[in-house]
Amino acid sequence: MPKFDYVRSGSLEQAVRLMNDTEYTNKLIAGGTDLLVYLHYEQPSFTRVVDISFLDELKIMEQYGDEILLGAGVCFTDIIESSLLQEKVPFLVEACRSIGSPQIRNLGTLGGNVVNAAACADSLPVLVSLEAVAHLVGPAGERDIPVTDLVEGPNQARLESGEILVYFVFKIPPEGVKTSFIKLGRRNAQAISRLSMAAMGRLDSSGQIDFVRIVPGAATPKTIRFTGIETALLGKKYSPEFVHQIAELAAEEMISITGWRWSTEYKAKVIAVLVERVLTQVFVPEALIPEVT
Repeated sequence: MPKFDYVRSGSLEQAVRLMNDTEYTNKLIAGGTDLLVYLHYEQPSFTRVVDISFLDELKIMEQYGDEILLGAGVCFTDIIESSLLQEKVPFLVEACRSIGSPQIRNLGTLGGNVVNAAACADSLPVLVSLEAVAHLVGPAGERDIPVTDLVEGPNQARLESGEILVYFVFKIPPEGVKTSFIKLGRRNAQAISRLSMAAMGRLDSSGQIDFVRIVPGAATPKTIRFTGIETALLGKKYSPEFVHQIAELAAEEMISITGWRWSTEYKAKVIAVLVERVLTQVFVPEALIPEVT
């Protein structure tokens, strides 16, 4: 194991000061699940680790009016066990439940999942679907940035030097909106996502689609909503046949973003299936959804 210094921060203000101490090349650690894997394969690019895992400011999990504030230091297990999140944003709970092993979920944090910006990060499609905004603190002060803009691409987060992600804020989905998250991995347990899909949707009293958001994971260079598909769905009457057609269009939208690659033939087919499944889950009463075998 390579050698480096370690310091534990006692406050958010101290953490910012430590991260901007030019005597060291500093690296934040909260859960450490990605960092420890990195150290097995790479020589560290840092000379000191700044531990923020004990900061109460990063553990907030509260509802304020029609919004939820979710600390960047909240671990996946806390999200899974939260009655607030189970009720208000169940697809975030499902996304976190799909991450790694119990040991990883006990340590890994939501903020770390986002700022490490892996293409397969399971929380990203859900947070983008919720139009979540990240609140950052750094030497220049505080700023807010939408999660979809914070993560520019695989392993590319728009953090300024010495900045710390403190919390996420997002509006609670409107009344009647259902949510869905589906992940495809190489196996059922402890699998890294090959592709995933988050969706929100609602039908009005006449059966027309009046609310929909669709966000794939690990399908495009950055995590974005499939706005073309959303537009094609809005105001239309739901039917299985129509959703099947829309699912095929989703594959075309992905190709228009990524171009044709060696993996495109596989991904296009899977994206279509995932879109059809998540839309079925958000638009069809649970009792009528056929079992997937």
